[in-house]
Amino acid sequence: MPDPDDAERRLSALEARAEDVAAAQRDAAAARHLAAAHDRDLADLGVKVEANRRAINALGVQTAARFDRVDERFDRLEAAMRAGFAEMRAGFAEMRGKLDQAAAGQGHIVGLLNTLLRDDER
Repeated sequence: MPDPDDAERRLSALEARAEDVAAAQRDAAAARHLAAAHDRDLADLGVKVEANRRAINALGVQTAARFDRVDERFDRLEAAMRAGFAEMRAGFAEMRGKLDQAAAGQGHIVGLLNTLLRDDER
């Protein structure tokens, strides 16, 4: 017949082992819960990162479109400026020609006056 002290010791060891197993099961359940929460957090983070990526890409597209419009306006302004300077240069050339003609005409008049004055002195 088994020794009663030995049975008591074995029963106590078995109860302790059962408590350890129950604690391990609780720990495993808590770990599963934490892992599931971690997975949800990672999924939420992935969704947020993707939303931010789409927003940043949209801003990039908008910014590029705005720069394209600025470039177009600048090109039109530059073309208008160059046309205005060309017109101004043509106007200055025309004025220079007219001033040269006026100077030549005045030089001719001075020459005629000098001729008349010399003729009067004689």
